[in-house]
Amino acid sequence: MCGIVGVLGKHEAAPLLVEALKRLEYRGYDSAGIATVNDGKLERRRAIGKLVNLSDLLVHNPLAGKSGIGHTRWATHGAPSVKNAHPHQAGDVTVVHNGIIENYLQLKQQLMQWGHHFDSSTDSEVVPHLINHYLAQQMSQEEAIEKTITQLKGSYALGILINGTSNNLYAIKQGSPLVISQGNLNFLIFKILDLDFS
Repeated sequence: MCGIVGVLGKHEAAPLLVEALKRLEYRGYDSAGIATVNDGKLERRRAIGKLVNLSDLLVHNPLAGKSGIGHTRWATHGAPSVKNAHPHQAGDVTVVHNGIIENYLQLKQQLMQWGHHFDSSTDSEVVPHLINHYLAQQMSQEEAIEKTITQLKGSYALGILINGTSNNLYAIKQGSPLVISQGNLNFLIFKILDLDFS
């Protein structure tokens, strides 16, 4: 079962993200990954198998930054692999996703017609591509996210990180559970968009 986490705080995010993902290990998963923004640079690390594989990767190839998102994945679209592991990235946008995008094939076909290239075989990758597409049309971050969300069908929770915006994490939910909290560790701190889908 997939799980997503986000951190926005005063301390390095990577250790906090890994600790939060450890708390989700009981749910079962086949891969894990995290992404952070540091001085306007978006980076991610992903590994298949147990969370210890991601931890080992981070020892040898650490991530800096005080904001980030993380994910443990249980495959629904695409086999367990590094390419299918979250976070998924397109340009300046990286996304973690829990749930299913039911109309992802139609969205993917449209994006490919617009010249987008996909690295994974997941339904999730359409989300960062759509957001990045609308950002390229000079939309604001909130406008690009809202335009994207209005096109998604299914049940999902999303954590969204955009390059250069170390002070913002975006969270969207439709049907899937999403918990927001604030505390000393700053787990799961997101900027919530007030979107009306009626």
